[in-house]
Amino acid sequence: MRHLPTRTTRTSHRGVIGALLAGLLCAAGATVPAVADSPAPAPAPAPQAGNGLALTPPMGFNNWNSTHCRAEFNEAMVKGIADIFVEKGLKDAGYQYVNLDDCWAKPQRNADGKLEADPQRFPNGIKSVADYVHSKGLKIGIYTSAGTKTCDSVGLPGALGHEYSDAQQFADWGIDYLKYDNCNNQGVDARQRYTTMRDALAATGRPIVYSICEWGENKPWEWAGEIGNLWRTTGDINDSWGSMLSLMKQNLPLAAAAGPGHWNDPDMLEVGNGGMTDTEYRTHFSMWSVMAAPLLIGSDLRKAGPETFEILSNYEVIAVDQDPLGKQGTVLSSTGGRWVVTKEMQDGSRVVALFNEKGSAQRISTTAEAAGLPKATAYTMRDLWEHTTYNTAGSVSATVPAHGTVLLRIAADRKWAAHPPAVELGLNASPLIEAGRTAALTTTVTDLGRTPATKVSAALTGPSGWQVKAASPTRSPALPTGRALTTRWKVSAPAGTATGTYDLKLTAQYRSSAGTRVRSTVPFQAHVVVAPPAGAGYLSDLPQLSAANGWGPVEKDTSNGESKAGDGNPLTIGGAVFAKGLGVHADSAVEFYTGGACGAVTAQVGVDDEKGAKGTVAFEVWADGTKVASTGVLTNAMPAQPLSADVSGAQVVRLVVTDGGDGVDSDHADWADLRITC
Repeated sequence: MRHLPTRTTRTSHRGVIGALLAGLLCAAGATVPAVADSPAPAPAPAPQAGNGLALTPPMGFNNWNSTHCRAEFNEAMVKGIADIFVEKGLKDAGYQYVNLDDCWAKPQRNADGKLEADPQRFPNGIKSVADYVHSKGLKIGIYTSAGTKTCDSVGLPGALGHEYSDAQQFADWGIDYLKYDNCNNQGVDARQRYTTMRDALAATGRPIVYSICEWGENKPWEWAGEIGNLWRTTGDINDSWGSMLSLMKQNLPLAAAAGPGHWNDPDMLEVGNGGMTDTEYRTHFSMWSVMAAPLLIGSDLRKAGPETFEILSNYEVIAVDQDPLGKQGTVLSSTGGRWVVTKEMQDGSRVVALFNEKGSAQRISTTAEAAGLPKATAYTMRDLWEHTTYNTAGSVSATVPAHGTVLLRIAADRKWAAHPPAVELGLNASPLIEAGRTAALTTTVTDLGRTPATKVSAALTGPSGWQVKAASPTRSPALPTGRALTTRWKVSAPAGTATGTYDLKLTAQYRSSAGTRVRSTVPFQAHVVVAPPAGAGYLSDLPQLSAANGWGPVEKDTSNGESKAGDGNPLTIGGAVFAKGLGVHADSAVEFYTGGACGAVTAQVGVDDEKGAKGTVAFEVWADGTKVASTGVLTNAMPAQPLSADVSGAQVVRLVVTDGGDGVDSDHADWADLRITC
C-alpha cells in the first residue's frame, strides 16, 4: 500500500465530481475467477470515460481528512456542509458533491445481506441524508472498498462479492458518486475487482461517478480510463508540505492519461486543516488545479476561517481546473526546485505555474513562447491570485516566496496595450542575518512589459525594531522593457533577536504610459541565524533553518512518528539504538545555517527498524546547493551506514532523504549520531 506509513490497512480515499463551470473562462484480462454476487451483464457497458459524467474534474467535499472515523462524522456534519456550500457560495463556484467516507455503515450486514447505516451517526439513514443534500441542489457520494472489509480497523463490510446488490442499494438511496477503496482485497486482480463494480453501477441505470481508489499500485492510469471516471495515482495525503509535495511529484508525469471523463487523482485537498501555511495551501490549490485534479475539500468547513474560503472559492483558479479542454498541466522545467508547469486552455491561452519548492525565495522564469503561445509583439498576462492584468513583452518571471506559487494566465491578446506593464520584484539572495549585525541585500524592480514603467519607486520594510536603510537610489523616472531599478539595502535585526523566520516586504510603485498607478508587493523571509559553536557537536541540537517532511514533523533524537511532534521511538537501525540524531520520513529536507565556519558532517544513517521489512531511502548532504555526499539506496535489511561530507565554507547545509526511487511507503529514515565539526 503506497504512502501509507502508519496505517497498514487504509489509504486515503477520494472521490469527487464536478459540473462544468460555464462562463468561468470569461471571468478571467484477469486470471482470477470472478467474485460477484450475480453474473456480469453482457455486453459490457461502455467505458466510463464515455458516460457523460465528470467531463471536468469532480468538485466537492469528503470528510476523511478532517474527521477520520471520529464521532463528529455524522448526519449533522454532512447536512451542515451542504448548507455551507450554499451559504458561502461554494455551490456557485462549482462544488457539487458532498461525499461520505469510511465508517458510515454498521459493522455487519443485515439478515438480507444489505448494508445499513450506523444508527448513532445516521439515525435517519442514508436515503434521508441524500434527500437533504439533493434538496440543496447538490449531489451525494458514498464509500466502500473492493474487498471483504473497508479500510478502517473496525472492519466494516466491503463490497467484494456483493457488488451488484451494493450498487443497487446505493442507487436506491440516491447516491451520485462512489469512492471504491482497495483494502482487504483477498489478492483478487485489481482490474477485475474494479471492472465488476463498474458493471454493477451501470446495471443500476443511475448515473454514478466512479472513483477508483487503488492507490496507484497497479498503474491505473494505464487501464482505468475504460473503467472509472477518476483513479488515485498515489497513496494517502496528509496535512503537511512534504506529503503534498510528494504526491504532486508523482502525479505530474501522468498528464497523458487525463482528459474529460477520466482524471488522475492525487488525493483530496488539505486546505484549511492547519498543518500548512496559507502560502502552502495556495500552492496546493494552484497545483491541483493546474494538474486538472479533482477538487475535494478535506477540511471541516464549519470551523474554517475566511482565508480558507478565499482560497477554495477563487473562481479564476477553479476555472483552470475546470477548463473544458481537460488538459492536465505538464512540466517545462524543475531545476533547483524552481518548477514551471504549463496548462493549455480551451480558448488558446496558457496557464503558467511558477512554483518554488524550496524554503527561501527564488526567481523562476520562462517565456510565453516556451509555454506554447505563438510569437507576438506582446501578451496579456493575468495574475490569478492577485486578480490583476498586465502586459508582457514575452518574459514570464517572478521571485516566488518560499513554498509559494505564482499562477498566471497568458494570452496572445491584441488588447495587451490597455494594461500596465508587468514588473518583476526580486531579491538577490535568501537573507541570512545574524542578530546585531548588518546584512547587505540587493533588490530589483524590472520592467517585463512592452510599455515603459514610469515614476518607479522601491521600498523594503521589515519587522518592528529592525533597521532597513537604502544605500543606493530607490527611484527611477522610467524603466523601458527589460531595464531594472537596482537598490542596495543595509538590514539589521536588533541584538538578542531570537533565531527564526521573519517577514520582509518589497513594494514597488509605478505608473503605466497611460498614467495608471500600480502598486506591487512581494513578501520575502529573512532568517535570523546564529553561528554554530566552535568545536564538534550534534547537528540535531542546532536550530533548523527550514524543514520539510513526508509524514509528520522532523523529530529530534527519536524516529519519525508520522503524526504529532514527540510521537516517535528511539532511533534504531539494524538493532543498534542511538541517543542523538534526527528522525525523518521521505521525502525530507532539513537545512542548517553553518556560516562558513564548519568542515564536516558525519552520521550513521539507515531505515529505522520500527516498520519491519518496509522502507527504502537514500540520504544526501548538500552544501550551498551542491551535493557533497550520498549513500545510494538503503533498505531495512541493512545495518547503519557511515556517511561523511565535507561542507567547508558552506553557509547552509541541507540534509535530504528521498524515497529510493520506488515511491513513498513506510520510508522512516534516521540521521543517527549526527555530528558537525566547526
